[in-house]
Amino acid sequence: MQQSEWSYAPNCRVPNGRSLPVGISRYAAIVSYDGADFCGFQKQKHSPSVQSVVEAALSYVANEAVIVGCAGRTDTGVHASRQVIHFDAKAIRNGRNWVMGANSQLPDSVSLVWADRVQDDFHSRFSATARTYRYVIAAQNTRPAILASGITWVKNSLNVQAMDAACKHLLGEQDFSAFRGAGCQSLSPSRNVERANVYQSGQLVVFEITANAFVLHMVRNIVGSLIEVGLQRQKPEWIHHLLTGRDRCKSAATASPCGLYLVDVRYPETHKLPLLPKGPVFLSNELIGGS
Repeated sequence: MQQSEWSYAPNCRVPNGRSLPVGISRYAAIVSYDGADFCGFQKQKHSPSVQSVVEAALSYVANEAVIVGCAGRTDTGVHASRQVIHFDAKAIRNGRNWVMGANSQLPDSVSLVWADRVQDDFHSRFSATARTYRYVIAAQNTRPAILASGITWVKNSLNVQAMDAACKHLLGEQDFSAFRGAGCQSLSPSRNVERANVYQSGQLVVFEITANAFVLHMVRNIVGSLIEVGLQRQKPEWIHHLLTGRDRCKSAATASPCGLYLVDVRYPETHKLPLLPKGPVFLSNELIGGS
């Protein structure tokens, strides 16, 4: 985008050297939500969305219509402990006003964790340099009644060491066509995975992955195949063969959205977003990859 072509629209990217119009401020916020009751983050005509309830709550506080952008458009049933949003408003409010006011209007399944004014050029999606997801599995004989929509149940025990060994094949920049969902609109299947590991937390098995970005259903598709490794139906090297084969039909079924959480979005330090525990709250931040 050439600066001479730039014109303001709510929540737009602001080029270097340009500013928001006089009287408009940009704010960022961190949102936590249980995705079980929503069709995903993004606003939909047919079903309730996280975006819809957050915009309604912020509009109430601002006394004007507020539209939000987000770091990652989570799918139906997917949760977040650290979703990052941004929005523009004429209203001048401090962080406490936004958080307390919005939370008074939000359903119990959605909560603003933090909010504050940010630099004009901050953009929750395009300023982000990495995103981290955690996928939580209960590997036990009987279906768990507690957190039924917040974890995924696998009936048999899992070989966590084999699953973790398989994760090394995910690292680096490579083609993730084997784990790319149908209908993905991304121009490229290539993504750069910085870290991926599987570890035990009490009775729970946790998969954590950090990458610059993700293709459609990438995490859930990877988890589906890692479960096959954990059940010892496949060797850890199978993940490498899937990646090099680039055939989605050869990998395992997509895992349930229930166990998936967006837990962190990383930005350059110049934007000064707070460092908070990744979550979800029932996982210890002393775990590998924690805090």
